Amino acid sequence: MDKLREMEMFGDDGRDGVWTVMANVMDPESLHRAFDGCAGVFHTSAFVDPGGMSGYTKHMATLEAQAAERVIEACVRTGSVRKCVFTSSLLACVWRQNNPHGRRCPTIIDESCWSDESFCRDNKLWFALGKTAAEKAAWRAARGRDLKLVTICPALVTGPGFRRRNSTASIAYLKGARAMLADGLLATANVETVAEAHVLAYEAMGDNTAGGRYICYDHVVKRPEEFAELERQLGLPGGAAAAQGSDDRPARFELCKRKLSRLMSSRRRCTYDTYYSVAFD
Repeated sequence: MDKLREMEMFGDDGRDGVWTVMANVMDPESLHRAFDGCAGVFHTSAFVDPGGMSGYTKHMATLEAQAAERVIEACVRTGSVRKCVFTSSLLACVWRQNNPHGRRCPTIIDESCWSDESFCRDNKLWFALGKTAAEKAAWRAARGRDLKLVTICPALVTGPGFRRRNSTASIAYLKGARAMLADGLLATANVETVAEAHVLAYEAMGDNTAGGRYICYDHVVKRPEEFAELERQLGLPGGAAAAQGSDDRPARFELCKRKLSRLMSSRRRCTYDTYYSVAFD
């Protein structure tokens, strides 16, 4: 909050700065008041338990789905709001029953893939369950309404100094990490890439060139040593990756971010063309 208050000082009387408004994501009326006058909403919040070792509980998964539905309902109720960019997670795409064995080529995981909620419950993957249920709730609430919705599904978010400040969320994300590592599904996304994806998607919604879901990641963790280094940087108990062994079997899955890559390259090209024309007019 102190950082945001500092940013409010920029611009003429704060009009070009950042304004902070307190709202309760479980209270539709509170959300409606906060959104009033806004053209768009970035729903990036998540429930995290700072006192829990896993960082996330079964109860939080239920709350997150309820909050998502209420945020979308508040967007629909607020006349000024026309667009919503919803932060989901790659975990809402990767956990499935009956994973294929013996295929010559890996199965592609893209935006058409959804995590199996029953599988997440059975394996106590509460963070994945919460993200999956919340995103589905958002899509249900937005269906047939006068609201444009896009969801961004980032991998484990990393960045300078970011990881240690968000260790509980990282612990929650990494539940089941050894299985993801073995299957080629453990990936990271730099916080700047995630932020840019949100902004570009929001801008592209204005001319209807963005829609649906977007998987977002920068790097796929492929080796146990990489995972061990990731654990070390996050300050997590080590040894899990090393204990996994050096199984050289090819990964059964392959992540695909082609949809987001096309969006980002096209929006960057449009931005370049705009600056280019201004510079030489």
